[in-house]
Amino acid sequence: MGDDQFDVKICCMGAGYVGGPTMAVIAKMCPKVRVCVVDISQKQIDAWNTDNLPIYEPQLLEVVKESRGRNLFFSTDIETEIQRADIIFISVNTPTKTQGIGAGRAANIKNCELCARTIAKVAKTNKIVVEKSTVPVRTATAIRRVLTCNEKGLQFEVLSNPEFLAEGTAIDDLITPDRVLIGGAQTDTGKAAAEKLASVYATWIPRERILTTNLWSSECAKLVANAFLAQRVSSINSISALCEATGADVSEISRAVGMDDRIGKRFLQASVGFGGSCFQKDILNLVYLCETYGLDECASYWNQVILMNDFQKKRFSEKMVAKMFNTVTGKKISILGFAFKKDTGDVRETPSMFVVKDLLAEGAKIHIYDPEVKREDMWIEMKYTCNIHSGNTPHLEESITTATDPYEACNGSHALAILTEWNEFQTYDYERIYKSMSKPAFIFDGRNILDHEKLREIGFEVHAIGKPDPTAFDDL
Repeated sequence: MGDDQFDVKICCMGAGYVGGPTMAVIAKMCPKVRVCVVDISQKQIDAWNTDNLPIYEPQLLEVVKESRGRNLFFSTDIETEIQRADIIFISVNTPTKTQGIGAGRAANIKNCELCARTIAKVAKTNKIVVEKSTVPVRTATAIRRVLTCNEKGLQFEVLSNPEFLAEGTAIDDLITPDRVLIGGAQTDTGKAAAEKLASVYATWIPRERILTTNLWSSECAKLVANAFLAQRVSSINSISALCEATGADVSEISRAVGMDDRIGKRFLQASVGFGGSCFQKDILNLVYLCETYGLDECASYWNQVILMNDFQKKRFSEKMVAKMFNTVTGKKISILGFAFKKDTGDVRETPSMFVVKDLLAEGAKIHIYDPEVKREDMWIEMKYTCNIHSGNTPHLEESITTATDPYEACNGSHALAILTEWNEFQTYDYERIYKSMSKPAFIFDGRNILDHEKLREIGFEVHAIGKPDPTAFDDL
């Protein structure tokens, strides 16, 4: 189809976890919309043009293949696609700053600004520019100022359209979302731009689920949504520590509390902690915003969610060492799961990494099995987030082995830790695993997905999050 046969032409700058799946679903649901995802990484774009996609997400490959070459394209020709597009999404990484003002809390919007400068430089016609990246409140002001300095008399409308998808269920979240949020300037041209974007989504999403707000409410809503979700995880994790101390069972508490419809049952599963690219980054961003506006008590309140998550990860590592006779030096420890959650290969801020870091410091020999995580991605994240690499950690490569088979990973191990809730972990032959392990054989269930009583019958010593240790209580 030629360009004139499409109702709308979209360019998305950024071919990552948000841009790729979002644009693939738009192309699938809107055959009269031309969608092109652009990126400066030739390697990333090349992967999107094969069946070996650069990210793993259930159903994603099928969705991409349905539209690729028809109305979905992937390219490094950024300038041409910007000029061709009516609507340009900015969907690039906004990591937490590692140095300078606000380091460790503020989001670095450098990539967003660079996108805006590129658009201003190469555009030849008026555009609608959409923030898809999660950004601090009032980032649209910076983008708008850059765009208005284009010296060509072009008009740009800036919208905020935050994503609310969850990795592992991203395709379903995009096809049947709870809501689509579009923020824009409350002017005639701003409202018209918001309506044009809304009409794309309305092709398959009921209008009552498409919410329009002002720019600042939209930008803030994404940070607040992730902060509330993370808060629930940290809340139940704080109770899990109390349960282990008192003999209560956190699963029973979650069920009882979640049946209150004012609270609900979602995000009340105790675990080793939350990870991923969003929760920690967005909460730290919210903390920094509160500090910037002098709201120190608000900043401290939200920072506590992060501190509790850090406490939970450290508590899990320390329990492993304590239960294994206060030493894991030279012992083989098997880690089942390195992704931050099931059904994704994403390792950003994964709790597994922090547990591995602690065990590594204790001198353990670590064997990791994850069905989707690539060894290269594991090393990249460990270097970026924990500053662990072969240059500063002697014998790192020999200390951490990545296995392609779970039984191989567990063979001869002193303990295994479940750190990602992959469904397949529940199906393993644990009698076979037990026979292959050193004795006593420990299981530390950081996701509470296994049948602990059955494992104890096999012979394992089992420790789980928020579950009472039957050897410590005689009145359970």
